[in-house]
Amino acid sequence: MKKIFATLLGYLLTIGFAYAQPLTYINSLLAEQPNPTKATVQKREKYEFMRNLPVYADSLIADLTYPMAWGNSKVKNFKKWKRLARKKVFDCMLMPPPPPVDGYKAKVLFEEQREGYKAKKIEIQLSRYYTVPAYILIPDGKGPFPAINLLHDHGAHLFIGKEKTIRPLACEDSVVIKDAVNWSAGGYEGQFFGDFLARHGYIVLSTDAPMWGERGQKEGPRRDKYDMIAGNMMMYGIDLCAWMTYDDITATDYLASIPEVDSRRIGCTGWSMGAYRAWMLSALSDRIKAGAAVCWMVTTDEQMSFKYARTENGGFANCFPGLRRWLDYPHVASIACPKPMLFINGSQDKLFPVAGVKKAFQIMHDTWDSQGCRDRLVTELWEMPHNCGKKSQLYVLDFFDKYLR
Repeated sequence: MKKIFATLLGYLLTIGFAYAQPLTYINSLLAEQPNPTKATVQKREKYEFMRNLPVYADSLIADLTYPMAWGNSKVKNFKKWKRLARKKVFDCMLMPPPPPVDGYKAKVLFEEQREGYKAKKIEIQLSRYYTVPAYILIPDGKGPFPAINLLHDHGAHLFIGKEKTIRPLACEDSVVIKDAVNWSAGGYEGQFFGDFLARHGYIVLSTDAPMWGERGQKEGPRRDKYDMIAGNMMMYGIDLCAWMTYDDITATDYLASIPEVDSRRIGCTGWSMGAYRAWMLSALSDRIKAGAAVCWMVTTDEQMSFKYARTENGGFANCFPGLRRWLDYPHVASIACPKPMLFINGSQDKLFPVAGVKKAFQIMHDTWDSQGCRDRLVTELWEMPHNCGKKSQLYVLDFFDKYLR
């Protein structure tokens, strides 16, 4: 028995030694490799990109001539230009979501009475592919009422969407409610923009954009996954940012169909990405009669250059393929002319260089002036950072009261 045991032990030691040799070699190789958890970063002497931009960014900017912009285009009839410019934008938005088979139907999930208005949580069938969660506020009394499509911000915070602009209903999880209250305190000075407008007699609709709130990821919201998912959507021929805009357009169509809404008096507004959505929607939807954008307007030459410490990092949240070869941001916004439009930006806003804001404002003023309606475009540059506080909300309300009442 002892002899058998000794033989077996020797056999095992031999195998162990044999396996130990390659394992020792592999471990030595791993020890020589850079540890990805360490702060050191491997760099090559030659490179082509830095600070999220190509090194030839200035050359790219110099080659952007915007041939379809009003004033650059060979088309001198403004109505014809608007039609062609809008078509170019839609062309760059790629495939639209297929419409629902039976129209934009909505289902009420929950409702509650608030002071002066009723709040409802609904789901709207905006596409054959999906339903969209939304909040809608309807003032007490007899309509029809003017209405606002209120568009939520980005903020690199995807856990909530519509709840950023309208106080969450009692049906929501306490975590969602707390998060919304904290977000409102930071970006909106503690005042929910939608509730503020509803108290002053407006029907207010706010939907979740793709990737936000209840349209997010099963695994939980992660900002670093947004661009990856947007890239994967491109593989289907879909631009995720464009679908956000398409949804804003169809949500406005739904809003116009509500019996309590006066379809001749619909506006839109938002802060940050919501502001981008607002002027984009104003340019592309005839349903919108007036628009207000708080803290999102700039020119590409300032936003995408090496002039400033910060460069654009919104990524796929405000990008249509190839559109910059034809039109800059203010050129697209100018498609809304001669509608009444309000733009408020902050001189302390680190996201948008003041020089780019001023250039964009001037481009839009040139457009409205050319059509004899300069008083319908209001541009403001205030001493404020990137936010949408009570002063901004009141200014937007007064603007809508002037044009939608």
